[in-house]
Amino acid sequence: MAQSGIVFPSGPLSNADLAPVQERHWAWRDYLFLWMSNVHSVAGYLTLGSFFTMGLNVGAVLAGLVLAILLVHLLCNLVAVPSQKGGVPFPVMIRAAFGVYGAIIPALVRGVIAVGWYGIQTWLASNAIVLFVLHFFPSTLSYADLHRHGALGLSMLGWAAFLSVWLLQLAVFWRGMEAIRHFIDWAGPAIYGVILVLDAALLIRTHGQWHFSVLPQGGLSISATAGGALAVTSLTLAYFSPIILNFGDFARYGISMGDVRRGNFWGLPINFMAFVLLVLTTIILTQPALGRLVLDPAETIVLFDSQTILLVGTLTLVAATIGINISANFVSAAFDFSNIAPSAISWRQGGIIASISAIVLTPWNFYAHPELIHLTLDILGLFIAPVTSILLVDYYIVQKRQLDLAALYSTAHDDTYWYSRGMNPRALTALGLSVILGLLVVFLPALAALQNFSWAIGFVAGGIAHALLSHFSPAARKAV
Repeated sequence: MAQSGIVFPSGPLSNADLAPVQERHWAWRDYLFLWMSNVHSVAGYLTLGSFFTMGLNVGAVLAGLVLAILLVHLLCNLVAVPSQKGGVPFPVMIRAAFGVYGAIIPALVRGVIAVGWYGIQTWLASNAIVLFVLHFFPSTLSYADLHRHGALGLSMLGWAAFLSVWLLQLAVFWRGMEAIRHFIDWAGPAIYGVILVLDAALLIRTHGQWHFSVLPQGGLSISATAGGALAVTSLTLAYFSPIILNFGDFARYGISMGDVRRGNFWGLPINFMAFVLLVLTTIILTQPALGRLVLDPAETIVLFDSQTILLVGTLTLVAATIGINISANFVSAAFDFSNIAPSAISWRQGGIIASISAIVLTPWNFYAHPELIHLTLDILGLFIAPVTSILLVDYYIVQKRQLDLAALYSTAHDDTYWYSRGMNPRALTALGLSVILGLLVVFLPALAALQNFSWAIGFVAGGIAHALLSHFSPAARKAV
């Protein structure tokens, strides 16, 4: 394995999937389509819908979303630089901060969280299939009854739909990164067509009448409204936190950083806000057209009662959700589990571990209601946020953008990223302190007002702690 004249050992820290990439094919359009797949999903639709029903005025929600997506854009560009420079995925890049063996801990944390998201997205996509089957085959209704035919919180029909989506994703993943790239190139954009057609049909049914007043309004004070907008920002950052941290897994394939930045610009602030406006329009139209606010796009399609829209819409929703699931969760978890023992676990084997784990977690129990959505985002964010900030602080401040590529794969005790027993105690301490602080914010009643800000608190705490610990107790580093 070689890149830039450096020969990489075939030792315990390397395999064909974790080594620096030799060929880069991803242009800016691929990153645009990547973000479309990540944004245009059932989970994304539900999460945005939950924000508009929080009791805030629409302007406050939109302001919070704009601020959030600009921050996501900035962070993804920052995370992309070292991985695109070295051609390495996140589990390898994080070795620079945590040590070549210490990196297993944050990578495993990210892997477990990716498995959780993978299961959640799979379940949400499978719900669209369940609604589709019930509409066309009402005789199967008893098999959708959890109490009559179900296990572990899911009905028999739910299990069948879940496992069908699960197998389809595994098949796409198994064909490799190029197959994944081609899949997301069409899956993400397709959802625009479906929602636009659905909105047009809803407008016809309402005779063009719609109004923001159908959304819950809490009559909040200016300070409460501002706080709510910031809460939307923090929750949106928590929602995107896995793909922010994962982004190096895809930036490594970029032809240039210019392509990565251009794709991120069109895929994040532009594409995201366009999707937000479509979601807002659709939710508002459901009240006069269907008699009540409907947050689930699959349910909206079913209630509209058009067989053509139901068929095309369901297939597109499932495809779009599979796109985000493979790109944001399956790929990253596969890298993370492969990183535990690179010489023994390949990327594909890591994917098998991730997919089986997603079933064991029974993810439908974590994302079934709006309050659970926010709690899930809070808990996921408090683990991922400090890892992200530690990665950025270490590369840009502690190491001053220096990257010893060969040392990322070396267990030699005199190499750049070998710390005590291969683990950097400064980064591990910063991560531990930040997670403890985040858990206190989420679960301590006295800090309940800060719960929605757990991502921001963890991000700031992790970065500051790592910077201070590295400054006052620096490790011996080899100049590059």
